[in-house]
Amino acid sequence: MEIFGDFLLGLFYQPFVDVGERPDRFVQLLIQGFSAGIMYSLIALGFVLIFKASRVFNFAQGVMVVFAGLTVVSLIEVGVPAFIAIALAMAVMIALAYCVERTVLRPLVNQPDIVLFMATIGLAFFLEGFGQAIFGGEPKSVPIEALYIPGDKFRVGEEFFGRDIRIYQLDLTATIVGGLIVAAIVVFLNRSKMGRALRAVADDNQAALSVGIPLNRIWIVVWSLSGFVSIFAGVMWGAQSQAGFSLSVLALKALPVLILGGFTSVPGAILGGVIIGVGEKLAEFYWRGAMGDGVEQWFGYLVALIVLLFRPQGMFGERIIERV
Repeated sequence: MEIFGDFLLGLFYQPFVDVGERPDRFVQLLIQGFSAGIMYSLIALGFVLIFKASRVFNFAQGVMVVFAGLTVVSLIEVGVPAFIAIALAMAVMIALAYCVERTVLRPLVNQPDIVLFMATIGLAFFLEGFGQAIFGGEPKSVPIEALYIPGDKFRVGEEFFGRDIRIYQLDLTATIVGGLIVAAIVVFLNRSKMGRALRAVADDNQAALSVGIPLNRIWIVVWSLSGFVSIFAGVMWGAQSQAGFSLSVLALKALPVLILGGFTSVPGAILGGVIIGVGEKLAEFYWRGAMGDGVEQWFGYLVALIVLLFRPQGMFGERIIERV
């Protein structure tokens, strides 16, 4: 009983004491978690955009993030200016979207969902092998100076309860630019003609086709949008570590975000990413004493399991109603 009591104290009571004694540390964890959450949201957005338009869970999204990031890095390494490298990477992702639509999606129209899911698994392995043949198997360092991103140095903020709050400039840049990209996608989906067509396709493919919305073109646009998001996500995740195909596991990190927010909800991807990102940072720091190291690795999946038990469609997902 004494061990169980100590466990509960470390799990619930001690974090509240620490927040009261060091509120500056709590705020810094919130900032770091928010930055990580924005990055999770970007990866989850790639899944949501494709799933909304085609009802396909794109297992290759993680590899697309790495492929896009390595495209930018490799172009910069051979002397291409950063903005031109990003523009060329966008062209590459549009070409990839066109190839996927012609060779994968179009031949498999009206096939069961599991067939399309297995096709994206094959696409993931193909892109990884093709990418290693082009870029090599070794991880590459992202030249953040060439991308005009501030170096990985601490930026000291205003004093908070007598102490300074420190923020990584790289995290700050990722948060700002990631937030702008998310906002641009939301505006595109809600205000543009193509965005409204995309939402119509998401609601009912057959009805959208009946009113003249070109489904094939929508799929290319959606996969291209997912590719654009992948470029930024791949560069920023690579800047925090290194750009390599080991980063393809980011697809698994986005799963709790998708389950929490809902597979068809753009706001859910954004809010879910922030919740998971902040929750991971807080849990890793405050629960480390009670539950050991590595809490950050499984916290999101615990949240996802709880959500699946009580609200399988997620916070903003569509409620599934089956009539028998």
